[in-house]
Amino acid sequence: MAAAALTSQLNALVNNMFAMGLLDDQFQQLQMLQDSTAPDFVSEVVTLFCDDGERIICELARQLEKPNVDFDRVDSYVHQLKGSSASVGAQKVKNTCIQFREFCQQRSRDGCLKTLDLVRTEFYDLRNKFQAMLQLEQQIQACYPKH
Repeated sequence: MAAAALTSQLNALVNNMFAMGLLDDQFQQLQMLQDSTAPDFVSEVVTLFCDDGERIICELARQLEKPNVDFDRVDSYVHQLKGSSASVGAQKVKNTCIQFREFCQQRSRDGCLKTLDLVRTEFYDLRNKFQAMLQLEQQIQACYPKH
């Protein structure tokens, strides 16, 4: 019963992430790549995305605090975050990165700072949900002892 209840919780969480627009079809593509030969594929990709995203967001904040902002460098970091967001299906983060890049091209520090706050909020919201998802997956796996 425990595994079924946890699986139900996991499915509800993931469905909610789609319903809220946090995830898009790319995440389903990732899930389809996971199989018995790569049982931890999704968790590894998600963990990498979370670690990279956190590092990039810290670097963006550092760059935007400088007296003379190098908007090309900021744009390059935003481009990285947009790419990794697209690869895991993080739809809201990706879309916010698209706006962010427009502010970089306009050389607007205020626009960049406002969008950084938004991307940070969306990223950490998604990261928290991803962490809950990974914990549920671990609990489900623990219900099936390895032989």
